[in-house]
Amino acid sequence: MKPLSKRIYALSAIALAVVLFIALNIVANTWLGTARLDLTRNGLYTVSPGTKETLAKVQEPINLRFYYSRDAATGYAAIVAYAGRIRDLLQEYAALSGGKVVVSEVDPQPFTPAEDEAVAQGLSGAPAQNGDAVYFGLVGTNTLNGHEVIPFFDQAREQYLEYDLSSLVYKLSQPSKPKLGILTALPLESGSGGIAAALSGASHPFAILQQLRGTYDVQMLDTMTDRIPADISTLIVAHPAGFSDATLYAVDQFVLKGGHAIVFVDPLAEVMNQGNQGLPDQGDRSSSTLGPIFKSWGVNYDATKVVTDADLAQQVQVAGPGGQPRVIDYIAWMRMTPANVNASDPVTGNLQQLNIASAGALKPAQGATTKFTPLLTSSTTAALADAMQIRLVQNPDELLRRFAPTGERFNIAARITGPVKTAFPNGAPKPEAKPTEPPGADGEKKDAGPLPAQIQDAKDINVIVIADSDLLDDRFWVQVQNLLGQQVAIPTSDNGAFVMNAVENMMGSNDLISLRTRERSDRPFIVVQQLRRDAERRFLAQEQTLQQKVTQTEASLRALQGQGGEQGQNAPPGQVLSKEQQTQIEKFRRDLVETRASLRQVQANLRRDVENLGTTLAFLNIAVVPIFVAAAALGLALLRGRRRARARGL
Repeated sequence: MKPLSKRIYALSAIALAVVLFIALNIVANTWLGTARLDLTRNGLYTVSPGTKETLAKVQEPINLRFYYSRDAATGYAAIVAYAGRIRDLLQEYAALSGGKVVVSEVDPQPFTPAEDEAVAQGLSGAPAQNGDAVYFGLVGTNTLNGHEVIPFFDQAREQYLEYDLSSLVYKLSQPSKPKLGILTALPLESGSGGIAAALSGASHPFAILQQLRGTYDVQMLDTMTDRIPADISTLIVAHPAGFSDATLYAVDQFVLKGGHAIVFVDPLAEVMNQGNQGLPDQGDRSSSTLGPIFKSWGVNYDATKVVTDADLAQQVQVAGPGGQPRVIDYIAWMRMTPANVNASDPVTGNLQQLNIASAGALKPAQGATTKFTPLLTSSTTAALADAMQIRLVQNPDELLRRFAPTGERFNIAARITGPVKTAFPNGAPKPEAKPTEPPGADGEKKDAGPLPAQIQDAKDINVIVIADSDLLDDRFWVQVQNLLGQQVAIPTSDNGAFVMNAVENMMGSNDLISLRTRERSDRPFIVVQQLRRDAERRFLAQEQTLQQKVTQTEASLRALQGQGGEQGQNAPPGQVLSKEQQTQIEKFRRDLVETRASLRQVQANLRRDVENLGTTLAFLNIAVVPIFVAAAALGLALLRGRRRARARGL
């Protein structure tokens, strides 16, 4: 037989390759529809164990209807790509749930029953360029008339996509919401604007309170209460400023009988100083402590001391020389990173960033019967400062100049476990005002009745103590934006995740913790930030000296000119100032120009190292990498050439 030509062999190989490619795609779509290879750091696109656990616990069917306007969204590439990711994730949820989660997709075309259904379900349509509405949301229902909605998938919350979906499934899988009690002196319901904002209609609840209410049955407790309701399993005590002994006794007994507590105390609660201008003085409520309860729990805490930290200092903008804005570190506010959290505790294990403001320090008491487990700690470049000093000194430069690090790490939050005794061995204190129950059907208030028998001790308590309450304030962790007429909270740090993690952990559910604290795709420039801090410390003293010289020179110049003006009242024209005075003024002016030039140079030096680093990185990316690739290609070419020469020589 005549052998086949090389051309036929080549065409046959191409045909077989095409058939093999199609066959592999069919097999992959059939068997590998949800398979992924995630090469990102910390698995940004890998379904978390919390999602798998949440889906595994679903008992009754849950229907998820994904509303997506295909035609109207065609011109928006970002929405089309995001919709593809959502669709893939929903299909994976359906596969992992074993059929308990049923996913369907609806395309609400304009002027159709599907569009009317989307509006009735609570979805928000974004106007497109052609005038149509783009619907891009999710509706979840269960067999118990449960109804949860994501009105519109905002791309600003893309890093929280898995949490939003799993949280929706979790809520639909729960027959009833767990009850959470909150005992606080903070304006959680009215917002940080205080009474003035409430009277003007500009108040709104803290974002963290809204998140808690979305997951739990939240009950706000009277700060004068002498008992915690029996149906509350977890209690949040936030900034107990001015709490009576009767209320502290209620907290003590709640924990001793097995209740879990999350306590926020603060040496300087900055939110309490907002919105109170023009109001009668109600006493200093910026500091809080649990007093005798901390002693019984084995916790040392000084409510007059604030932790300051140069390495973790947040950047703030202040007015510089000449009124120009300048960015500087404010050592009383800390931005915590994974290096400052307890990686082995489920509450803090995956936190990436926390914003802390004027926090206190916690220590285990000597001879304590409890176990003290740190959750949040400062860096070693930290020190304690008087809370009153932080409150009165508004200049970050001045705080930085007074700063003297001790080399010690200070605990900002800790978990307290183990056996304890009551903080009130002599029995219940007399309440300041007799507590009453809500009005009955007849409109009269009913007596709450006698207190239960006192519990003297407990074998094992479980509480979390945080020496900062400002982390609950919206301005430190969230940006509220108006999206299609609705308020959408966009987190900028993990403060909310920390609180929700703590509550879920105390409630006995950890499934959503790994979702809420997924690592962000953005990575901070740690080296650049450290270079800026080093430069700022190096030139701060020099800048201060030059600024003082400028001030002194300007004062001397004004004084001489003033003398000339006084003499000029009786002196002839042209002889207002003496020759020596004119020479001195010219000298002062030259010194002033030179000093200001030196000051500008010092301020420029603050950015020099950062700019040099940027130039180096640009050179590495633009020049070195291509040169390396070209050199590798040239090396391979030379190697192949030598092999061919050797083959021809044989």
